[in-house]
Amino acid sequence: MNFLLEFKKFAMRGNVLDMAVGIIIGAAFGKIVDSLVKDVIMPPIGWLLGNVDFSNLFVVIKDGPNATAPYDSLAAAQAAGAVTVNFGLFINTVISFIIVAFAVFMLIKAMNTVQEKLDRSEKNAAPTTKTCPFCCSEINVAAIKCPNCTADLTKSKK
Repeated sequence: MNFLLEFKKFAMRGNVLDMAVGIIIGAAFGKIVDSLVKDVIMPPIGWLLGNVDFSNLFVVIKDGPNATAPYDSLAAAQAAGAVTVNFGLFINTVISFIIVAFAVFMLIKAMNTVQEKLDRSEKNAAPTTKTCPFCCSEINVAAIKCPNCTADLTKSKK
C-alpha cells in the first residue's frame, strides 16, 4: 500500500504532469511535421526533380512469392511480399527530423533570448536591500534602523 501512495505522490508532482503534457503535444507536433513533409514540402521537390515520389523510392532485395519485379509502387512490392529497402521513406523521415530539430532550436533560442532580457532588467533594477554595517544582515534599503540588531543606520560605524 505504501508503494502505491509513493507512486501517486510521484505521479502527481508538477514536473511529471508537465512532462506528460509535453510528450502529448510533441507527438501531435510530430504528426503535423510529418504531414508538412509528405503533403507540402516533398511534392514540389519531387515535381522539380521530374515527378519523383519520394515515398515510392525503394530497391528490391528479393522478389516476393506472389509476384516478381518490377513493381509499380512500394505498396505493390509489399503486397507481393518482396523484401525492399525503402530509402524514399527514409529521406522523408530525415527531412521531418530536421524540421522538428529546427523548430525546437528556434523555441529554445526564443526562450533564451527572453531569459537574457529578464536577467538584464533584473541587473539594471535598483537594489531593494542593503547590508547593515553593524550586524551584516540584509535589510530593506529604506530602513533607518536595523530590525535585527536595532542599530541606528543614520550613524556610520566607526
